Amino acid sequence: MLALDDLLKNPYETLRVADELRRELVGDTVTYVVNRNINFTDICINDCKFCSFRNRKKYLLSLEEIKQKVEEAVEFGCTEVCVQGGLLPNADIEFYVSILQAVREVDKKIHIHAFSPMEVVHAARNSNMAVEDVLKEFKKEGLGSMPGTAAEILDDRIRSFICPKKLKTAEWVEVIKTAHRVGIPTTATIMYGHIDTWEHRINHLLLIKKIQQETGGITEFIPLPFMSKNNELEKYSKGSSGFDDLLMIAIARILLYPEIRNIQASWVKMGQKLAQAALHVGANDLGGTLMEENISKAAGATSGEFMLPEELRELIKVAGRIPKQRDTLYNILE
Repeated sequence: MLALDDLLKNPYETLRVADELRRELVGDTVTYVVNRNINFTDICINDCKFCSFRNRKKYLLSLEEIKQKVEEAVEFGCTEVCVQGGLLPNADIEFYVSILQAVREVDKKIHIHAFSPMEVVHAARNSNMAVEDVLKEFKKEGLGSMPGTAAEILDDRIRSFICPKKLKTAEWVEVIKTAHRVGIPTTATIMYGHIDTWEHRINHLLLIKKIQQETGGITEFIPLPFMSKNNELEKYSKGSSGFDDLLMIAIARILLYPEIRNIQASWVKMGQKLAQAALHVGANDLGGTLMEENISKAAGATSGEFMLPEELRELIKVAGRIPKQRDTLYNILE
């Protein structure tokens, strides 16, 4: 195994080792999920410098509109709906529960992957409740898993500049651990390529690894490159290079080995060709069909917001890997 210092000094060896570890852990199978994103509002009280989505249209989907999107997802064959949104000023537990109930009114089985740690804390604050009690209520109402977003870089000095109103590192960690404790698995993410350094990224990865060693509740790790269009952080960074993106995937694979089996390459943020390349440097998952995607698109992503399962399968095959459809928790469905 490469020493930490060698990860950056010998990048091509890092890429090679990451691919070996990927093969050892998961073989040549590359997975994807048939899902739909539902971003229920862009109204948000936060002021994150990297956000291009907040308050652009000032829309709020009604419960009927959410139900219609779920109906379309079920008809399409989705196994998951991913539900996230901005922070409405007074959104409390009843508001978030009403969304879960709306999904369940349409379909009793579809997996609900919803509400970031920031949304959970927001609901808890507005309801004067403990985070654990909020999560237990969400689970009772049908929440199946949570996106480990709102992580950005888990370093409070960085966070104080790029997202000063967002939850602190310790709060993020506590929400994730609490979710795992009450039986809600989560993903984990990083948003890199702005004012962060490789030291920040590596520390972030080691913290994620520590959480997984303690709880085992993380299903996948998703590196998310900073998208630099239409936001304030654009003044400080134009984002990462393609090579940096591949190196981020590879270093994540190496440092999170063997605790986290699944490393996702986001075709929306990386683009299809770079995502294919990522399958040769440690990634083993391409994420979902999405059907719609508003947040990355607002920040300048140009790779589209919908890919048919057949297109995802072909993308994987052309990259020399074996496509398999999975569910949210990485059970193979074929």
